[in-house]
Amino acid sequence: MQFLFNSKGTHIANFVNGHLHAPTGQNIGHYLEAHGIFIDMNGRYLGEIIQNNRLMYRQGNSHKSINYGTYGNYGNVGNYGNPGNHGNIGTIGGFENIETPWI
Repeated sequence: MQFLFNSKGTHIANFVNGHLHAPTGQNIGHYLEAHGIFIDMNGRYLGEIIQNNRLMYRQGNSHKSINYGTYGNYGNVGNYGNPGNHGNIGTIGGFENIETPWI
């Protein structure tokens, strides 16, 4: 399990067994290891991990126009707790914070 944060250091997701889960536990996406990206529950590019623990959206990513299909819902993994704020890393060129409607 890996805690993931946005650029401001806010806990936005957990990476658990190849799946992306909201801090509350619901499945919100899947990891495509061959491409190093996360897709949402509808098969669209969601983002990728940068700087070890930041889940960010790459503005120029070639995967954003591809639909990878649905991988199913792997349910709720439960709450792993709140790791607190992990610190602001500022602006990263070519990246932006992803939308987080699950928070």
